[in-house]
Amino acid sequence: MTALSADIADKIVGEPKLVGRPDVNRKRLARMGWIFTAPALIVIAAVTIFPIVYSVVMSLNNVNVTGNGFSLDGFTFSNYNLLLHSSLWRDALVFTLYYTAVTVIVELIIGTCIALVLERLAAGRGWMMALLLIPWSMITVINAELWAYIYNGTYGIADYILNAIGLGSPVILGTPTPAIIGLMIADIWKTTPFVAIIVLAGLVMLPGDVYEAAEMDGASGWYTFWHITLPLLRPTIALAVMFRILQAFGLFDLPYVMTGGGPGTATTSLAVLAYDALFKNLAFGPGAAVAVSAALLVLLGCLATLRVFRAQVGQEGT
Repeated sequence: MTALSADIADKIVGEPKLVGRPDVNRKRLARMGWIFTAPALIVIAAVTIFPIVYSVVMSLNNVNVTGNGFSLDGFTFSNYNLLLHSSLWRDALVFTLYYTAVTVIVELIIGTCIALVLERLAAGRGWMMALLLIPWSMITVINAELWAYIYNGTYGIADYILNAIGLGSPVILGTPTPAIIGLMIADIWKTTPFVAIIVLAGLVMLPGDVYEAAEMDGASGWYTFWHITLPLLRPTIALAVMFRILQAFGLFDLPYVMTGGGPGTATTSLAVLAYDALFKNLAFGPGAAVAVSAALLVLLGCLATLRVFRAQVGQEGT
């Protein structure tokens, strides 16, 4: 080392270190982040947060409809009291819960099976995934119109198939139980590929050395699935279930297009009930209460799902 470089090194070492600069830089970056994200946050607040808050406010007020709009005339719990004593709300809640539970479970089982098959494909996986995404990418209203055409009692293919196997010609969308089953089939057909893609993404991320160790130990495929694959997939399954609960509990398009909530109120979901109350009957207070109750139930369902799967993952890690 030369004398000049030694002097420079001594000066650098001897200089006092800057204290607090990392914190200052971090604060500056945080301020810049807030500045750059402010427009997006304002838009989100305007189109999402404000309507939610205003719906809660409406549900807790007497809402009077006038020729110039509506006005909030006093705090009250009467809207929620009306829901608790309304058979329409209870029927819609039961239907929504039942519909959500059945469709999510069936889609999870079928989607997981499809994902397992795709994960083992050596060739053609991309084409199969593209074909699977066609039903999911279809607009829900178009999907509903398609299945309404299939279920039509005059020219629908479902009526032809039922006649061919000796089940007669039931009015599928005009009878409560067949109508509910028909809606579930349409939903499962459309949304199962979505679940399959999520589960497939989790499968391809699993560590291969675990399976190599299981194979060396002589574990069977069934044992490997139940004791290795499924426990490792729990975070992915939790994500898929949470997304599906959010979608299924907000069921509106399918029953609105295919059955209009009928026959009677057999396929009236909470979303359809809220729409009817708000826009058909102009009952803004009760309609807002229905919407808020549905949002709270969805939130509780998602929190419960995350809690259950987090506990299971924690037990696997201990």
